[in-house]
Amino acid sequence: MVIENGVQADKIQGVVWQKARGSIGNGNCVEVTKLPEGGVGVRNSRFPDGPALVFTEAEVAAFFSGVKGAEFDHLTA
Repeated sequence: MVIENGVQADKIQGVVWQKARGSIGNGNCVEVTKLPEGGVGVRNSRFPDGPALVFTEAEVAAFFSGVKGAEFDHLTA
C-alpha cells in the first residue's frame, strides 16, 4: 500500500502512533508515527481513523527547526 496524504490513519498497518508527553491526558493530542516507506504520519488522536497527513523526513526536520527556533510561537499566544 502506498501511503499518501489523506489516507485513513487506521489503514496504516505496522506502525505505533506516539503522543507528546505534554498532551497525554488533556485531550489535545496530535500523534505521529514513522512510516514503513519513510516519512512521518500525523493524525488527530480524537479521530484515530480519520485522515493522516504524510510528510517527508526533510519536511518534518524543517518544521521542527522552526518550532525549536520559536518561529511559530505567535500561533499559541
